[in-house]
Amino acid sequence: MIGPELEIQFIASVVAVACALPGVFLVLRKMAMMSDAISHSILFGIVVMFFVTKEITSPLLLLGAAATGIITVGMVEMTHKTKLLKEDASIGIVFPLLFSIGVILISKYAGDVHLDSDAVLLGELAFAPFDRFVVLGIDIGPKSLIVMLVILVLNILFIAIFYKELKLTIFDPGLARALGFNPNIIHYTLMAFVSITAVGAFDAVGSILVVALMIGPPAIAYLITERLSRMLVLSAVLGVLSAVSGYWLASLFDVSIAGSIATMIGVLFVLTFLFSPLNGMIALMYRKRKQGIVFAARILLVHLSHHEGKPESEEENRYHNLDKHLHWNKERIKKIVAYAQDRKLIHIENEMLLLTDSGRKLAQTSITAS
Repeated sequence: MIGPELEIQFIASVVAVACALPGVFLVLRKMAMMSDAISHSILFGIVVMFFVTKEITSPLLLLGAAATGIITVGMVEMTHKTKLLKEDASIGIVFPLLFSIGVILISKYAGDVHLDSDAVLLGELAFAPFDRFVVLGIDIGPKSLIVMLVILVLNILFIAIFYKELKLTIFDPGLARALGFNPNIIHYTLMAFVSITAVGAFDAVGSILVVALMIGPPAIAYLITERLSRMLVLSAVLGVLSAVSGYWLASLFDVSIAGSIATMIGVLFVLTFLFSPLNGMIALMYRKRKQGIVFAARILLVHLSHHEGKPESEEENRYHNLDKHLHWNKERIKKIVAYAQDRKLIHIENEMLLLTDSGRKLAQTSITAS
């Protein structure tokens, strides 16, 4: 038997990967808030199945939760398709309704049972290692770890088997229909797996962290790569990194483990949001600035080409007169001219800006394109 510290990290890591994998498809489908809706509304299904089975450990609770997740998605889409409400408004109507009914049923008919909204919403990882899974007197390990490992394997199998179908229905549902696939079946099956993953993770981490783990790592991966396969792997890695670093942050400051993991997800997102070479703010600002320079250089080339060989070229194409004709400040002119010179688009003779053959061709291409 390994120590509780390692077990907590294993549980957190497995939950993180299990949540991140289906979360990738929610992010790509622009349905991130659906995870929040499902993670709350399935309380209704858990409560209903508890009343049927009278056992809090019954596997039917998982089925009830999955069914409620599918019902939630169906109700949201049905409301959205009326065109009276947008999808976010539909989510805001449906999941509070189902969640509040579940809370009312608990408070009214299950007040003496350990099935309360606080436990469902706030789950505590620190206690997860003490709820053991024992078979024939043999301690297999923490129950939440075994449950989440099974769910993780199911998620991996689902994605591996239906990878092409998932990819096709996400990026081109019209083509999927033309090829004979039914996007709705894939969609609702995915939502069922999201529901099962969410309820399986409740006992260990609670729905708040489920949402963070289901959306955070995929959102970070989305800023780093545009390939689905890489996004899936990267989301899993980021989920584990957030889980382990969050645990040690909680140990260092003696605070909530779940809160620390969510905090690390936020920290990783902010760092990626700023510094990602693909979609980070700094990279986007750099590209935007570079595009501005490229565009300005083309304007300069067109200006030079327009006056080249004409009597006014002596006045118009002189370096120190550009500020009057192009209305640029001296610093901007210096940068644009240096950029054009570096790329051998122009050269300067006696303060006159002259086009090279490459510069002349690019100027003509720009004029034609406009």
